[in-house]
Amino acid sequence: YFVSDTNYGWGPNSIGDNTDIPNWMEWFRRSETPTYMSALFNESGQNSYYTRTLSDPGGENQIIMFKSCFPNSELSGNPNDPAGTYEDLSVGGAKYVYNQLLQYFATRPDKLFVVITAPPLSDQSYANNARAFNQWLINDWLRENNYTLNNVAVFDFYNVLTNPDSHHRFNAGAVEHVTGNSNTLYYPSGDDHPSEAGSRKATDEFVPLLNVFYNRWIAGAPLQPAPDPALPSQGESSAPASDAPQPELYSEQPLTTGLIDDFETDNPPGTNGWEPFWDESIPTSMHCTAESGQAHNGQRALILDFDVTTDAWATCAIFYDNAQNWSASEGINFYLHSGKAGLVFNVDLYAGNDNEDETYLYTIEAPPDSADGWVPISLRWGDFHRADWEPGAGTPFAKPDQILGMAFGFDTYEGTNNTGTLWVDDLSLMGAETPVEAPPSAAQPPEAAVEPAAPSNESPGRPGLPCGGAVALPMGLVVLAFWQKKRRYA
Repeated sequence: YFVSDTNYGWGPNSIGDNTDIPNWMEWFRRSETPTYMSALFNESGQNSYYTRTLSDPGGENQIIMFKSCFPNSELSGNPNDPAGTYEDLSVGGAKYVYNQLLQYFATRPDKLFVVITAPPLSDQSYANNARAFNQWLINDWLRENNYTLNNVAVFDFYNVLTNPDSHHRFNAGAVEHVTGNSNTLYYPSGDDHPSEAGSRKATDEFVPLLNVFYNRWIAGAPLQPAPDPALPSQGESSAPASDAPQPELYSEQPLTTGLIDDFETDNPPGTNGWEPFWDESIPTSMHCTAESGQAHNGQRALILDFDVTTDAWATCAIFYDNAQNWSASEGINFYLHSGKAGLVFNVDLYAGNDNEDETYLYTIEAPPDSADGWVPISLRWGDFHRADWEPGAGTPFAKPDQILGMAFGFDTYEGTNNTGTLWVDDLSLMGAETPVEAPPSAAQPPEAAVEPAAPSNESPGRPGLPCGGAVALPMGLVVLAFWQKKRRYA
């Protein structure tokens, strides 16, 4: 992700100063909304302390994340209060605000809006109200409004900071929301800003979950916004975005359309099966075959057991007797299980013709949950780019009608070995309705805007910063380095 942020004093009319829950009406539901959103969608600057290692990909921000500071967990009223009729810092007033926001979000299905819940307080006075409101955001907000688009998501930052056993994360192939036995801040930093430990826990849980939110949205996101309705005046009540049934947001959705290989037989039709290749000039080994013992479905899965010496390479590849036409699909799906998290590998596509074949690849780091079980991975054709050792390096893949074969490839970072074991199962073609659960490509990062970041006179990394969205929830940014050049044949 290429991340930008706002700050206090930011934007037209210094709208960046106004980030309490009632203020979101000013951002999203007032006559000035088009002006503010134009500035926000086109913001590419950095106003707070974090590392940006990617160059600006250009274009508008696709993802808008926003949060209010911890004083917004001091909500008056009662835990079960219904939505009110005007905005204020109460349970009913906060529900009113978020119900109103959906009316704007429904007009921008081309953007992904991620609500970050306000952090908890150490004071217990309003803790039950804060917990009830954030549970409503997670469980009831979209359902009660019959909101059917996938362009709105919630990360329960509040919950993650209340207890070590409280989680909001992607775990074992599903979104997991677990509450502990506390409704107050477990990770103080001298005041109610979260400590470094709390922020790191939140980052570890948030980034994989953001991948789920992003890929669920981008799988069906339109390129253009919907027609803008007239913005309401203050005090106008909210209305449901749609009368259609609300889909289950957190169910794991199945891979679909066009089996490539379920690894239950040795040789798929028109192939010689999966074959290992490796650099025999340097001590390196590659074992790839369909074996029983680990499987997502059925009895067998493809095992990839590799020990690649620095500067060497290895692949596990399958080649077709005749070129395959996969153009009716949008990409490929598979399930992944890893011996340990963090193993890095390529998915390679070979296309063109036998006299002049071309290599396209996408690099993946095995997510943490893959070490505990099977996780779905989905890649669109546009995620693949021409190998850097071939002419036209970096060119997006555009030949799904000329597939000669594919592979799982392994290289090394300079001066290091690459050793481990992966299992792959249920390799298939992606259908039009298939959700995507893969990390975004480092070569084509989406832009994201984070609201708001806080001004500070302190040095980077110190606790006790003033209220602000980007400071309270730093994003971990991981960029995969360029790997050494390789060939598919020894």
